[in-house]
Amino acid sequence: MVWSLFLFGLAKLAFGIFAGGVGIFFASRILRRLMKRDANDDAIRTGNLADGVLEASGLVAFGIVGQHAVTATFAAMDLLYRGHELEAFMLSRFAFYAFVHVGASLVVASGALALGAWLFGLLTRGIDEMAEVKKGNVAPALVLGSVMIVLALMMAPGLETMLDGLLPLPTLQRDEVTTPS
Repeated sequence: MVWSLFLFGLAKLAFGIFAGGVGIFFASRILRRLMKRDANDDAIRTGNLADGVLEASGLVAFGIVGQHAVTATFAAMDLLYRGHELEAFMLSRFAFYAFVHVGASLVVASGALALGAWLFGLLTRGIDEMAEVKKGNVAPALVLGSVMIVLALMMAPGLETMLDGLLPLPTLQRDEVTTPS
């Protein structure tokens, strides 16, 4: 058994659960405020299906973006510590970069998704999507939710590359290939 690989895998698992739960929860709250939706869960509690669809779409979009941020962090840390024996500072450094990466990506995603929804609203002049969602109209919620998911799919690779630039990656020899764990 390779204990260092097991411990890093355990750290990655714990971080993935934390980022998925806590990170996306806060990012969805930021997105709600930026989109000028109610900041509480009353619409969902009372059964507003349209609000539920829009909220679920936002969560899927954050999951797509968050996955790329987590993957970028994990790949960079694997590369950075390749060939090193496990030391305590490695896990703390990994945790620091992982929180910065995912936090930054979720904040950027919140802003980008809100901006995308606003721009989409400008393109559909005869419809106030948010007013319709408040009334419970599911059709605009489905369309706006799909727009958010497509935006996440389109921006996630660029965000991943941007985040790669923030890490202290080692210099590799020409044609040196590594495989992430």
